Amino acid sequence: MKLSILVPIYNEKDNLEPLRAALLGTLDILGKPFEVILVNDGSIDGSAEVMDAIAASDVRFKIVHFKRNFGQTAALMAAIDHATGDVLIPMDGDLQNDPQDIPRLLERIEQGYDVVSGWRKDRQDQALSRILPSKIANWLISWISGVPLHDYGCSLKAYRRGVLSNVHLYGEMHRFVPIYAAWEGARISELVVMHHPRKFGTSKYGLGRINRVLLDLLVIRFMQKAFDRPIHFFGTVGTISLGTAFLAGLWALGLKLIEGTSFVSTPLPLLAAFFALSGVLFILLGLIAELQMRVYFESQAKRFYTLRATRNITGEIGPPS
Repeated sequence: MKLSILVPIYNEKDNLEPLRAALLGTLDILGKPFEVILVNDGSIDGSAEVMDAIAASDVRFKIVHFKRNFGQTAALMAAIDHATGDVLIPMDGDLQNDPQDIPRLLERIEQGYDVVSGWRKDRQDQALSRILPSKIANWLISWISGVPLHDYGCSLKAYRRGVLSNVHLYGEMHRFVPIYAAWEGARISELVVMHHPRKFGTSKYGLGRINRVLLDLLVIRFMQKAFDRPIHFFGTVGTISLGTAFLAGLWALGLKLIEGTSFVSTPLPLLAAFFALSGVLFILLGLIAELQMRVYFESQAKRFYTLRATRNITGEIGPPS
């Protein structure tokens, strides 16, 4: 069983050497073949030079440099694209995740699970700005998706390779990979893992990400319920809107015939026109979404990131499957 450790890096210069030492201290003892893929997400603090030096000293460390900052999700997707292991283990590069948890994750994989998700039960972050919003988000994601996990935001996870073979990540979608896996029938387990305070550098997370996560959650909900049949979703909304328009128009007509109320003295005709137009637009939007869905399923997807260079990676990666 070959392991691929996937680590997005953005301005973590001072954490890279301690991270390398911690990983080797665990992986060498574990005795399994492994590779560590470090993805430089457009760092500007000198991380690129340190990463290249690490790759030069140990070919098991593979480096991918982005031309600019594309975000954690894109960096994780690039690491997945370049990974060759049977088990893929993403983790943060800030030393808050502990490599000593990797053997415990693998034990769960060997028990037959397809996904093992880390749970930072004793999280070492600021309570108000990090922990509280995370608890609310985790509850909301679990409720909407139907996949109950305590800590969707924990980067330390383990996946069988097949689980990620057809996954394409965008936006802030990296935290929702267990949901994608559940859709494919994967067996998911959760494991309490260690979490350490950050020693070097600054956190890249903040309250500003909450809005993006919630919007991506809406996308997840749509994909879960209507991605392969968008006309049903938009058509239903359109039909309800047209029905509302019909009732409003009928009401206005009844007031005109029974009470002699002029159309201009009641908002009902305006509401009827508004809902009728909205209904038609929703149905047309559903038709367009249906065509786009068919194009998506019938054509090859294109990657959404560009590479500057790679280290210790041979050959060209093929198009996404």
